[in-house]
Amino acid sequence: MFLGDILNPSAVKTINSCTSKKRLFHDLAELAEGCYGLEATGVIEALIEREGLGPTGVGNGIALPHARLEPVKSVSGIFLRLEKPLNFDSVDRQPVDLIFALLAPKTQGVEHLKALALVARTMRDPDVCTKLRANVDPSTLYAILTEVRTNQAA
Repeated sequence: MFLGDILNPSAVKTINSCTSKKRLFHDLAELAEGCYGLEATGVIEALIEREGLGPTGVGNGIALPHARLEPVKSVSGIFLRLEKPLNFDSVDRQPVDLIFALLAPKTQGVEHLKALALVARTMRDPDVCTKLRANVDPSTLYAILTEVRTNQAA
């Protein structure tokens, strides 16, 4: 599995300003609706429900929100780069500016976990994060995320 398998180029975006975690989930849901044909309200509810189990801010300015939804056909990713970091209740209490969300089918536990591990490995790479933070163009961000060297099979 490679990030290019789960991330649509049009699901990568830079956002100038985001005022809350809930607003962020709305932005993620709008992209999910436009890129993957998912109903935005269901995506928002699933992300909020998962976040209620514990924050998905993993530290170092990175958040990995994820959820399982019935209408999702295959694991799908959305990447947002925030120009102004957002308080996300992260484990290190630092605001986040790099968000990689995953939406997975309710029935695909193993694929969801493989995708989550792949995303976590990629986002843990300091060189990848430095490049992501240095760029705002969505096509450049997509290229950085899908470079073969950072996407080993999960």
